[in-house]
Amino acid sequence: MPEARARFITLEGGDGAGKTTQARRLAEALSAAGHPVLRTREPGGSPGAERIRRLLLDGTGFEPVAEAMLHFAARREHVVRTIWPALAAGITVICDRFADSTLAYQGAGQGLDRTVWSLLRALALGDFAPDLTLVMDVPVSLGHARAIRRGVVDRYEELEGSFHDRVRAAFLAIAAAEPDRCVVIDASCDPDTVFAAVWAAVSTRGVRQPAHPLPISS
Repeated sequence: MPEARARFITLEGGDGAGKTTQARRLAEALSAAGHPVLRTREPGGSPGAERIRRLLLDGTGFEPVAEAMLHFAARREHVVRTIWPALAAGITVICDRFADSTLAYQGAGQGLDRTVWSLLRALALGDFAPDLTLVMDVPVSLGHARAIRRGVVDRYEELEGSFHDRVRAAFLAIAAAEPDRCVVIDASCDPDTVFAAVWAAVSTRGVRQPAHPLPISS
């Protein structure tokens, strides 16, 4: 492992890519290696953000701009209440989804203009971004089958395959555009093989210094 310091690591990708499993394994491995770790998720991760999560996932659905605004409202709460305090305390944060998911799902998937996403991101996060993003890539058909097997099918999973094709392509495009931040992981393999790739990326990847957070509002 490189010299220890608190890092913000996100896992991105479509449903059924194994993000939750790999986030848990990564947190356990880092903790066993002596690194304080906080594992969290989006939308959610703080009391206010969890309330917004229930709105987003209750099946109602929102117009794309309104939905993106809700995601970034939850994200702001999450960052201010949970992520920044943990990083300031020297705790590495591992997050299942972050701002890239809004760009992929509401942007590529639902047609949200990227300018709107950029404006909302700047308002909610300033220059703050993950140190490292692991893009868990899996074919859409395999991800859907996994989601069905685990019995968790949300309103996104019920959308047509072309939606998920666009989301997958968006995640890969994000990774290609930001190679210093993103590593694509082949998530179609068995969990042990996938975790070996995750651990290699976290252990050997050069990680840039985190952006200075915005002041925490009172």
